Amino acid sequence: MATELFHASVAQLSGMLARKEISSVELSQVFLDRIEQNRDLNVYLDVRPEVTLDQARAADERIARGEATALTGIPVAHKDLFVTRQWATTAASKMLEGYMSPFDATVVQNLDRAGMVCLGKVNCDEFAMGGGNENSAFGKVLNPWDKGCVPGGSSGGSAAAVAAGLAPVSTGTDTGGSVREPAVFTGTTGLKPTYGRPSRWGVIAFASSLDTPGILARTAEDCALVMNEMIEFDPKDSTCVDLPKEDFARYLNTDIKGMKIGIPRSWFAKGLDDELAASIEEVIRTYERMGAKIVDIELPTVDLGVPVYYVVACAEASSNLSRYDGVRYGYRADRYTDIQDMIKRSRSEALGAEPQRRIMIGTYVLSHGYYDAYYIKAQRVRRLIANELNGVCNEVDAIISPAATGPAYRFGEKSDPVSAYLSDLYTVPISLAGLPGIGLPCGIHSNGLPLGFQLVSARFTEAKLLGLAHRYQCETDWHKRFPAGY
Repeated sequence: MATELFHASVAQLSGMLARKEISSVELSQVFLDRIEQNRDLNVYLDVRPEVTLDQARAADERIARGEATALTGIPVAHKDLFVTRQWATTAASKMLEGYMSPFDATVVQNLDRAGMVCLGKVNCDEFAMGGGNENSAFGKVLNPWDKGCVPGGSSGGSAAAVAAGLAPVSTGTDTGGSVREPAVFTGTTGLKPTYGRPSRWGVIAFASSLDTPGILARTAEDCALVMNEMIEFDPKDSTCVDLPKEDFARYLNTDIKGMKIGIPRSWFAKGLDDELAASIEEVIRTYERMGAKIVDIELPTVDLGVPVYYVVACAEASSNLSRYDGVRYGYRADRYTDIQDMIKRSRSEALGAEPQRRIMIGTYVLSHGYYDAYYIKAQRVRRLIANELNGVCNEVDAIISPAATGPAYRFGEKSDPVSAYLSDLYTVPISLAGLPGIGLPCGIHSNGLPLGFQLVSARFTEAKLLGLAHRYQCETDWHKRFPAGY
């Protein structure tokens, strides 16, 4: 029974709770025990069973009163970038070690209002800066498919939690691919909504014009169910778009016959792993068999996505992380001579190598004499990339592309920052344009690791995107594969 629970989808668990086959307290305890048994993966940073079980008891009472939503009683893990009142929020950084927020992030509030039960906070790259979850101040997260490999980043803890059965669903954030890449590295499903759709209120900022709360789950259907409760206009977030409430599950069973899917063929010739390329070609054939029309598309400008992204993202990171100075909150050095020395020592001691590197890059491109040459030029090219992608998305219903160059790589394999940054070439253009994307599993590599791809669609078409993803998962069983031993 327990194994079935670990591998169950949100939709399946929701049905079990509604039929009273299990209580939320029992379900939560099963997952809490599972978390304790798998501490070696280093997925969770803060677990407080008494708080979780209190929430579960409240959920059971709500179900008994007949006031439940589809998510009431379902356990959820939150990436340690979402502030929470009852669990510490550290952004996986020594700078915020032990920090307790006086309020919950809007996404956390919305899911709590729906009756979800929080299992705790999961590990990530420090301040969401990284593609492999190797940069956490509290140790790297291990990929349950192969503990010598990265789970992807920065939402690696969120992805590993779902892949290993330590949570049925987890929140994540996607700045340049940080939900989609971990999804394809761990055989899970990861949705990045349109920028501005979910509220960023209470999400610790990395790059404010790119950060997007997302979801990691077993299936596209699960993502749709969570989106229904997670998305709501938030006046506290000036970038949150005020749109009518919608049912993100409404297209799950829609016939895709006649839908047009674009393929950027040039993306399949840039050092893409041969087995991954073959798996994505089979994805394309699967959609063709379902009646979709496949068309080739050209996206020449998106080749500039990586340099543009790392100029814009680092500039915004430099600005956002300037608040961590040891004066108001966060880490403060023990010894210093004056306030300038205190700030210097506090930041040097508490921030890891990757945040420091990105702050330095960002400060440089924003400095006098380089602002026009780098930052302004990057923003202009970003507009060209966005226009190109938006134009293509107006012509097709979705785009199929890789989300990574191959399966998960081994720890330390991309220690050179440039090689690590270049691995984002398929995901960052989508983020620069603010488009929704979803990472899906589509095969198993000969080395035993999962393979995946991404689907991308026009802004604010998440329901259609989820429908296309769900139809693929109805035809395949890659999302039902689990790592050995989990």
